[in-house]
Amino acid sequence: MHMDVADLRDFYARPLGRMTRRHLSRRIREIWPDVRGMDVAGFGYATPYLRLFLDEAERVLALMPAQQGVIYWPKEGPNRTTLVEETDWPLPDDSLDRLLLVHTVESSEPLGTMLRQAWRVLKPGGRLLIVVPNRRGVWARRETTPFGHGRPFTRGQLIRLLRDAMFSPTDWSTALFFLPFDWRALLRWASAFERGGRFFGQRLAGVMLVEAAKQFYAGTPVPVRRASTRAVLPGLRPVAVPRTSASSND
Repeated sequence: MHMDVADLRDFYARPLGRMTRRHLSRRIREIWPDVRGMDVAGFGYATPYLRLFLDEAERVLALMPAQQGVIYWPKEGPNRTTLVEETDWPLPDDSLDRLLLVHTVESSEPLGTMLRQAWRVLKPGGRLLIVVPNRRGVWARRETTPFGHGRPFTRGQLIRLLRDAMFSPTDWSTALFFLPFDWRALLRWASAFERGGRFFGQRLAGVMLVEAAKQFYAGTPVPVRRASTRAVLPGLRPVAVPRTSASSND
């Protein structure tokens, strides 16, 4: 079950949420260092990390599942978010170069069907990047953060999940080695924990990041789109949603 968008927004407004965004953004940027001229989208609650690409990518779009809710983003400029059904995205086939999934894989009930939507909208050679809670990490045990909700994963489970959805893992990373507490004294040491954890405690990471490439198999059927229920977004333009004054939407 998806967390409510207001709870996700509030988490990223807290000191712990800001620190989370800072260190996860670094890992995402390491995997995708250059998206110039590309069409980039996020599904779930990816807006804290999509900001990395606003001034670089050709287009940036945030898809938010109906079970979660939607907010206006970014707070400056035209809205780039749209509310969608998990199993029926209003995007054309082969329309995205990069797709980021955050706060969705661990909570999605129709997970296989949702990943087939991801496969459908990615261009040949496109890349998917998934961020999920690590089953062995402390973050998966703390319900005060979004990574403590839903199903945490092991590396083996992610590999099987991706292969079943016709994706091939191409890169792995980990993040969030500091403890998930809103203690300012502890958060001052977060950067030191991140540096040390990457060398000495990979299994203790709070989250795993896996990049995957879209695979093609001869004779593999592709899900048929329901043209009668999907309204394609021209040029990936999002629909309008009510503006919110919350500062954490960026």
